[in-house]
Amino acid sequence: MKSPIFGEFRMPASGQPHMLGAMQRIDVPMRHFGENETVDYALVGVGAGGGVLLQRLARAGFDVVGLEAGPFWDTERDWVSDEAGSHQLYWEDLRITGGDNPLTLGSNNSGKGVGGSTVHWAAFTPRLHPSDFRVYSEDGVAVNWPISYQELKPYYELMELELPVSGPAWFPWGDPHGYAFAPHPMGAIGDILLRGCSRLGVRVSAGGPVGILQGSRADRPHCIYRGFCVQGCKVGAKASTLITHVPDAIVHGAEVRPHSMVSRIVLGPNRRVEGVTYFDYDGREHFQKARAVIIAGYSIETPRLLLNSACSGFENGLANSSGTVGRYLMTQAGNVVLGCFDELVRMYKAPPAHAMTEEFYETDPKRDFARGFAIQTVGPLPIAFAKQMMSAKGVWGWGLRRVMMDYNHWAAIALLGEILPHPENRVELAEETDHFGIPVAKVSFSLHDNDKKMIEFGKNKVMEVMRAAGATEVVQESRYAHLVGAARMGDDPAASVVDKYGRTHDIVNLFICDGSIMPTQGSANPGLTVQSLAARTADYLISQGERIFNSDKRDMERPAVRRDLSPPATWGHGAPRLK
Repeated sequence: MKSPIFGEFRMPASGQPHMLGAMQRIDVPMRHFGENETVDYALVGVGAGGGVLLQRLARAGFDVVGLEAGPFWDTERDWVSDEAGSHQLYWEDLRITGGDNPLTLGSNNSGKGVGGSTVHWAAFTPRLHPSDFRVYSEDGVAVNWPISYQELKPYYELMELELPVSGPAWFPWGDPHGYAFAPHPMGAIGDILLRGCSRLGVRVSAGGPVGILQGSRADRPHCIYRGFCVQGCKVGAKASTLITHVPDAIVHGAEVRPHSMVSRIVLGPNRRVEGVTYFDYDGREHFQKARAVIIAGYSIETPRLLLNSACSGFENGLANSSGTVGRYLMTQAGNVVLGCFDELVRMYKAPPAHAMTEEFYETDPKRDFARGFAIQTVGPLPIAFAKQMMSAKGVWGWGLRRVMMDYNHWAAIALLGEILPHPENRVELAEETDHFGIPVAKVSFSLHDNDKKMIEFGKNKVMEVMRAAGATEVVQESRYAHLVGAARMGDDPAASVVDKYGRTHDIVNLFICDGSIMPTQGSANPGLTVQSLAARTADYLISQGERIFNSDKRDMERPAVRRDLSPPATWGHGAPRLK
């Protein structure tokens, strides 16, 4: 065939609706606030937390603008089905890393653009366990959260419907529960995890939980199992706040202002923030006035912004009287174990993460370390696989080419292990600056004894599972994933940055709502928890109303759960589980 059946392919013309997938579009005009208008809330970052907050606050009638450093993605114009061409989705601006175990930042832990890292996450959505909220009480390490699992549980349930999450009828770990939407069919990589665990007598869960549509829902089509989840889902089947919450926010009057790099939060003479300064795409500086500011920039950019906002009274960083801004940065151990099989695997033919076990999640007195890990499937595409093989096998040149010829015979499963919070693991300001002249983040990270013991035990257990599944060769790559911490919540203002609703202890109209406020991280992917915390904070802000803007009183009363704020079509579409 010399030409496509329906004619030559053409890019969408300017002025056409903003596309968010094969069928979903934004075809309503977006509100734009004037240069001198004061909004109720200025949100810094429109990712996992910021996207949910933007939608909730707009639905409640507040004037709200979301300032995002990256683009407002149009999936048809901006995204490509190509690994190398997807680098633009990640926050790859200059950052300085150090410590005994320097972190690799970018594609596996931060995003740049509307939707943030939810654009390129694998959408794996396990909940934290009840024990994660009382780690110090149960295990004598780390700290307790200022909230319990039960306080967050109704928001987990809400988010699982809003994304929605496809998963098993019964998930046996933590707080055992089921999922309203049916699980995905198993890919070969999931079958391998099930086979290995079953032969070792380890309980394992199939088909999720994952925030990817197993059946079409409203204007979002179902997953077509092509494996490009972490490169941005052009189909629109994978949940991200770009497609689940931001469109509803715009319908209800929110503004999303892309290419707006916030450089400073401005504190007024009455010890209240007055707004933010930011640079636009052309490098021009602007000031957005706001009655309150919410930072949702994640675990590197949030402390970086607070430290860059130092001023009289807060010489060591805004809202940093405790000295903990930037400290207690955490990542999860993410060692990838790869096994070669005689049969074809084709590990990309499924959502990368769609089967798991949390059998080793909790502290086991028989082991010589606290806390634990999960085991999950992963499905690296060829470039990522080549990098892993270079690290795991030391191959290069013809040796690497030879390994790549067998790509479809390899399977990958990963450890996801809890690394404990330590004050020395932190974000500071470097001497180097970005192209706007803003000092960049300097990130220091080192493993401690408990972390090393957990990783050693965990990677050996994952390799045991892979061998039990029948792999003829097993290798592993050491890596990390999922940043949290660096602006943690707590009841004690001397040892934390924000209270249990994300309000900074030092400034009554400055809030933080992203993964940076998590005091511990568990062994669960953090995305669902970040979005659930955002929905909870939104309920608090809405219940407080005008008091956020004109009162210094800190009312800590728990708000009612607002289920009426969910985006439309939260239930009744897709492939709900039949009872």
